Amino acid sequence: MQYQNEKINERESPNQNHKEIPGNPSTATSSVQKLNDRSNGRPLKVLSEADWEFWLENGYVIIRNAVSKEQATQTADFLWEFEEKDKNDPDTWYEAPRAEIEMKELAGTGMVEVYNNQALWNNRQNQRVYEAFTDIWGTDKLWVTIDRANLNFPIRPGYEYKGFIHWDYDPETKPQNVQGVLALADQNDEEMGGFQCIPWLYRNYDSWKLSQPEDRDHFKPDVSNLQEHIVKVKLNAGDLLIFNSTEPHGIRPNHSKDKVRIAQYISMMPAEEENEELRQWRINSWKNRIAPSGYAFPGDPRNFEQLKYERAELNELGEKLLGLKNW
Repeated sequence: MQYQNEKINERESPNQNHKEIPGNPSTATSSVQKLNDRSNGRPLKVLSEADWEFWLENGYVIIRNAVSKEQATQTADFLWEFEEKDKNDPDTWYEAPRAEIEMKELAGTGMVEVYNNQALWNNRQNQRVYEAFTDIWGTDKLWVTIDRANLNFPIRPGYEYKGFIHWDYDPETKPQNVQGVLALADQNDEEMGGFQCIPWLYRNYDSWKLSQPEDRDHFKPDVSNLQEHIVKVKLNAGDLLIFNSTEPHGIRPNHSKDKVRIAQYISMMPAEEENEELRQWRINSWKNRIAPSGYAFPGDPRNFEQLKYERAELNELGEKLLGLKNW
């Protein structure tokens, strides 16, 4: 084994603030830099003016064809391989979870515990994906999250889960952060699972919270009276959806007969090059193919990333997005 002397099970969390909340620990919980308000006069690189207005109004935006359909398909094919499942044989799709996840809402939703494979890094270091996030932040100096992917299968007896809406960050703290989902297969059937959110609540949070009990869950809104406001977002393979972390969101159940929602989670936020502990964790995660640890990240007990796959090769952009090189 080429990297046989490297540590396989070293999964210390790089950010202890994420011990009990869902947010991804490969970056800070909230940026010290505010999201772009365009006061610096920078022109948009990827978003149109209509996209920008939609982003401000709804708390999310779709970048069409962020990566090519061919690249999206290649990533999806890798996920099927990694999961040891046949995309053409539904009988291979269902099995007991390999590891228990603390965030119970995600149980059964098809999270794929892979983080540093070449297929995922190819999408992270894609120029159009990167430039979309520079529009959102108003700076070129970004770090990419080290996150996973999703194969959301149709519900079957014994493999059910409920759709859910949540925040990864307490909106009361007014986090400066965004999250993202890259579609690796068409998701135009509302019954097939995928991303859902509540832009109405994003816009009206301050007035809505006045009617909520003081002991409410700050990470899970009561949506019993908000069903008409839930938006089921449709995406095509290669589309990137970016959403504000104050947007209530979640995975919807897959009620289709045989369609699989396939996606990769990608986000970026301003680089924290002075945070040497976090930077070194990120480099080690890429170098040794180590998953984040935390409330929502159980990891892969098979250690396939280390045992079956090589270290991802990074281009110049990828090296900076990781923190291997400074901006």
